[in-house]
Amino acid sequence: MDSIIFDLDGTLWDTTDIVADAWNQVLDKIFDNRPQLTGADLKSLFGRILPDIAAMLFPDLSKERQLELIDLCCHREHEVLLEHDPPLFAGVPDTLEVLSEKYPLFIVSNCEAGYIEVFLSVTGLGKYFRDHLCPGDTGNAKAANIKEIIRRNSLKSPIYIGDTLGDYNAAREAGIPFAFASYGFGNVENPEYTISSPWDLLQLF
Repeated sequence: MDSIIFDLDGTLWDTTDIVADAWNQVLDKIFDNRPQLTGADLKSLFGRILPDIAAMLFPDLSKERQLELIDLCCHREHEVLLEHDPPLFAGVPDTLEVLSEKYPLFIVSNCEAGYIEVFLSVTGLGKYFRDHLCPGDTGNAKAANIKEIIRRNSLKSPIYIGDTLGDYNAAREAGIPFAFASYGFGNVENPEYTISSPWDLLQLF
């Protein structure tokens, strides 16, 4: 193995409660008497690409309106995240510091443009990552973005770290091994590797 590619939500941090609050701030101004989104709701949605999340949240609206609303939500989300202490999983900063001394590190997430940059800014962890991609940057989903990170950084033997079945399937499609972050949002049967905390990566690698 010569490099490590990370998922973001459910793997490095958990923003679901903060994001739910930000999205509710937007949607409460548009809809009357709507059920409030919760962090638990978003845990079941995160990992999908944003147009799919928008379609699940606003099924009765046109696709154009769905995307308009999710864009408004994401804009407010970025503002709110920059105002909060970063909700990192325990051990993430120290683990990344140690790993970065031996391996180049990358992020590929199914998020909107600017979200990874917010993570890197608010956490101060940008110094540990060489490159990152998301559908908001490329228009492509996770597997294609993993392949692009591999291509443009000339990686020979990377591994992907994620927490959902979608992450596992993307790694398989990209042709690289997968380590399942079991402390995250999803479930994966029979992954190549499993970690129960970020610290476990130091044992694995």
